[in-house]
Amino acid sequence: MSLMAKKLQQMRFASVLEAVTLLLLFVVAIPLKYAFDLPVATKIMGPIHGLAFLFYLWNLLRTVSLWSGLELFRLLILAFIPFGGFFNEKYIAQRQATL
Repeated sequence: MSLMAKKLQQMRFASVLEAVTLLLLFVVAIPLKYAFDLPVATKIMGPIHGLAFLFYLWNLLRTVSLWSGLELFRLLILAFIPFGGFFNEKYIAQRQATL
């Protein structure tokens, strides 16, 4: 496996990790905070998602040479949308298959 293919594999992992932590934040932690008065849920899940997002951004920067400006914009914007990271993972997998 080439170095770039390994970087794309890690980026796929980062994309899924970011998507899962964002969903956990929105679907579990925020409802627990407001419905059951448990702010500790967001105090725990918020930083975990923040680290996952930074990990995703770091991987995006490591592979920036593979993407056009429009593709970079797409990969960044979808990271802010629930389930968007899963679409990004599929897109990255397609790019990985072409290498």
